[in-house]
Amino acid sequence: MVSEAERHPLGVFECELCALTAPYSYVGQKPPDTQSVVLLEESYVMKDPFTSDKAGFLILGSCCSLCGRLVCVGPECSLFYSKRFCLPCVQKNISAFPQEIRQDLEKRKVLSKRPSSQPSSQ
Repeated sequence: MVSEAERHPLGVFECELCALTAPYSYVGQKPPDTQSVVLLEESYVMKDPFTSDKAGFLILGSCCSLCGRLVCVGPECSLFYSKRFCLPCVQKNISAFPQEIRQDLEKRKVLSKRPSSQPSSQ
C-alpha cells in the first residue's frame, strides 16, 4: 500500500545554486518509516524511487547554516561539516574550516576543471 506522503509530495525541493528540483515528501530529522534513523540536520527527504523498501529514502538537501540558502547535498553545491554549508559561504569563510576540509575543496576544484574527455588518473 502506498503511503499518503508518497502519493502527495509536500512540495518541490529546488537547490538555489544548481537548480536541481525533486518532489520531497518529508522535512525534518526523522524520516517516516524508519525506526532508528535520526539525521544530523533538518533535511528535505524523498522516498527512494530505486527501491521497493518503504524505509528507503534519499536526502535532497538542507538550508545553509550561515546564509539560509536552500542547497542540495551535491559536492558542487554544499558540504556537511557538523552543519550544512553552501560552497559560497565555505569560500567566504575558508579560514574557519580545518585543513582537511580546505584540501578536500582543492581536490574538488582540480577534478571539476578537468575536461570530461581527459581520463582520470585512477
